[in-house]
Amino acid sequence: MNITVLGQGYVGLPLAMRAAETGHQVTGYEPDYARCAQLTSGDSYVEDIPSARLREAIAADTYRATDDPRDLKGFDIAVITVPTPLTNRAPDLTCVRDAARTVSYYIEPGSTVVLESTTYPGTTRDVVIPLLEEGSGLTAGRDFHVGFSPERIDPGNATWRFENTPKVVSGLTPACLERVKAFYDSLVDTTVPASGLEEAELAKVFENTFRHVNIALVNELGKLGHLLGVDVGDALDCAATKPFGFMRFTPGPGVGGHCLPIDPVYLSHHVRQQLGETFRFVELAQEVNERQPAYVVERLQSALNRFGKCLKGARILALGLTYKPGTADMRESPARSVVELLTAQGADCTVVDPHLTSHPGTPYLTAFTERDLAGADAVLVLTDHPEFDFEKVRDHAAYVLDTRRAVPAGAHVEHL
Repeated sequence: MNITVLGQGYVGLPLAMRAAETGHQVTGYEPDYARCAQLTSGDSYVEDIPSARLREAIAADTYRATDDPRDLKGFDIAVITVPTPLTNRAPDLTCVRDAARTVSYYIEPGSTVVLESTTYPGTTRDVVIPLLEEGSGLTAGRDFHVGFSPERIDPGNATWRFENTPKVVSGLTPACLERVKAFYDSLVDTTVPASGLEEAELAKVFENTFRHVNIALVNELGKLGHLLGVDVGDALDCAATKPFGFMRFTPGPGVGGHCLPIDPVYLSHHVRQQLGETFRFVELAQEVNERQPAYVVERLQSALNRFGKCLKGARILALGLTYKPGTADMRESPARSVVELLTAQGADCTVVDPHLTSHPGTPYLTAFTERDLAGADAVLVLTDHPEFDFEKVRDHAAYVLDTRRAVPAGAHVEHL
């Protein structure tokens, strides 16, 4: 089939590559001229898609990138994979609306449009479908098919990739669901039909809300355990031996990426707007997790005080700046927030991250030496990149505050 994927980011490009490799003819629509030109030249900016894989699809003539909406004409399936950020702490569907309007002019009888962007229940039915019908002059569910299939991309995860992660699918009508399911059946090992559009939309935001709330719970537990003098890590290790009814989460410097800091807010905001109710667990979890970077700074400041040192002017070696290990993804990274807070309070920070090339306003290294460790008043572990030698950190640093529980225990090592 002729497949159009609107948005060629960390969700859209892997989808486009998989579709191209399974025999479909794929057009990747990327309105950002510079990014489109980069893709056209065979240079991937998405870590999960090596440039060699992109070039193979281009050479096979099964994939092309374009910034011209006229190239969308003639599609069988169009998939919208655009960002859904927050603006002033409220859902911002600007990109979704723009993509729906763009694709609407090229809908033909029998074609299918699928939304993958994470959003609140009702978006496909109440926001996307009216725009598709207005632009096309056709009726959804009768003249063309519409569905929602939430993305489940986990950047940097080599185990659970696009093709072997179960894909939730839904449709406006039974015929729509059949068409959407058939498409994704050609791409992934397992599809999971939802009973409706809203159920699929809710499933996605709840997946992330579940993690968000449980991370907030252990972050609070970590604070209380520290005050009580209890080793929370050991307690969690013990609890995790229970073979049923328990899932382990670990305290950290906050939450990052597109999903956890943003998606639960879509749900709580929608509940407040539609029902006038508060989703108290979500709002409390947001408050707790947003407070974590400041708590990390407080813990570091307290430790320096014990050594007779001030935070202002202290030499801090911050290990890791991305939001998760093994990736260059900086979206909503709590590590960046911690470094910015430290710098604002006068600390002399040096960032070490092998996955980045620079960090504006802060001295930057791609690797550390024993001399770097020994010369710091404190080493702060913010992201547990696999490239870091944490035994070396323990052996050569004067003091370590480890927010990821990656450094082996030592007399001068504290875990969050």
